[in-house]
Amino acid sequence: MSTMPKTYQEDAGIQKKRWIILIVLNLFTFMSTLDGSIVNIALPVLSKQLGLPIAQIEWVTTGYLMAICAFILFFGKLGDIAGKIKIFKIGTIIFIIGSLLCGFSTSLPFLIFSRVIQAVGASMTMANSQGILTDIFPANERGKALGLIGTFVSLGSIAGPSIGGILVSSLGWEYIFWVNVPIGLIAIIMGWKVLPDDLIRVKAKIDMPGSSLFAAFIITLFAGLLLGQQSGYNNVWIIISLIVAAASLLLFLRIQSHRSDPLLELSLFKNPLFTVSIICGFLVFTANFCFNIIAPFYAQNMLNLSPYAAGFLLMLLPICMVVVAPISGALSDKIGSELLTFAGLIVMVIAQFGLTWLHEGSSLIVVGTWIAMLGIGSGLFQSPNNSLIMSQVPRTQLGSAGSVNSLVRNVGMVVGITVATTTLFHVMSSKAGHRVTGLIPGRPDVFLSGMHVVFTTSACICLVAALLTGWRMFKSYSAKRVQRW
Repeated sequence: MSTMPKTYQEDAGIQKKRWIILIVLNLFTFMSTLDGSIVNIALPVLSKQLGLPIAQIEWVTTGYLMAICAFILFFGKLGDIAGKIKIFKIGTIIFIIGSLLCGFSTSLPFLIFSRVIQAVGASMTMANSQGILTDIFPANERGKALGLIGTFVSLGSIAGPSIGGILVSSLGWEYIFWVNVPIGLIAIIMGWKVLPDDLIRVKAKIDMPGSSLFAAFIITLFAGLLLGQQSGYNNVWIIISLIVAAASLLLFLRIQSHRSDPLLELSLFKNPLFTVSIICGFLVFTANFCFNIIAPFYAQNMLNLSPYAAGFLLMLLPICMVVVAPISGALSDKIGSELLTFAGLIVMVIAQFGLTWLHEGSSLIVVGTWIAMLGIGSGLFQSPNNSLIMSQVPRTQLGSAGSVNSLVRNVGMVVGITVATTTLFHVMSSKAGHRVTGLIPGRPDVFLSGMHVVFTTSACICLVAALLTGWRMFKSYSAKRVQRW
């Protein structure tokens, strides 16, 4: 009688299919992160069609990201208990259903509702994909596989505006959601054929108090910040929402520090290099999403480009990243990750400061150069930084580290949108002399003033990440010199 293998790595059949499994994981990784940004290019179109200001229509993007942040730790823990592959499979189906509903939406509330369904499915796949990969791939290939997932995550998060622009112009805004359906169905069919059954399930209880408190923290924090843009932060309900967020976070951290099987492994942050790498990743996603939310409005309303042309212009960022990221990943194996992450951030800082000089009459060559540099910098930074994060933790905590990395990435996206829009509206309101929550017809100077401050802010965010990375590089080289002595 044949016995069942104890691990996936002992199963020859699974090992033959491991790269196909990686393709399935990457397809959903790409789509779920893409859907966090693909809507941005359609926001000006949706704003006009639904007759809503920017401050309201941005909930289509932020509602999706908020829901992912609220649920991702819960589904990561549920995957450990019920089976990571089982939860991943269910998540793929929910994501496709949500995508289908989004395209049929005729009102903002129903579109946001459909986006939340999408986000539930996306968080189920995001929370478990890195854990599945870690279980299936042998140690000598795990870094390469994790690097590929990291590349698809970064590519999906920044390719949205360019791909979305082409789809909106060619087929209509509905197809930025419907494009997920045929690709998702192919991935689901492949997944059900190649993904194995779960071998290991952890006997533990779901931390419901922790899950509830964390969801309350995410929802009240970002709802308070985003609604404050519209009604002002002196509104009593906005103040209450932010107080509830702070109380929820403090109580969540207190509960996590006393639980034997916490929702969030706080012990991971005792490693300073892991913590610095996570913070740098968060700052970069924050800065990139400042660009992602502002750039479509600049390209379409200031440069008067169609969504199609704007999409091609913004496509420079992911194209440059696709070219640079594999080279950066290969180089990191030879020369280490610290220097590459630092170089990438310096390029991003220069590009972000370059964006602050753009105006209504800027040439497409100048605009394209700064966008391309942003893509090159992101490509240099992302894969080596992901490798640094995963290399700082023991194998038994790789799943938790992956969930934390996914969470921080998505929080960075929401923070980026919040920082960009809050800064934009504040500066525009000061310039116009009254509260502004959208574009003012015939006053491009008002928008450009806000945009310049947003890009200056995002450049400073990248600069902070560069300084932290420089410190990390110095510490690493100092440690190596001590070891040589």
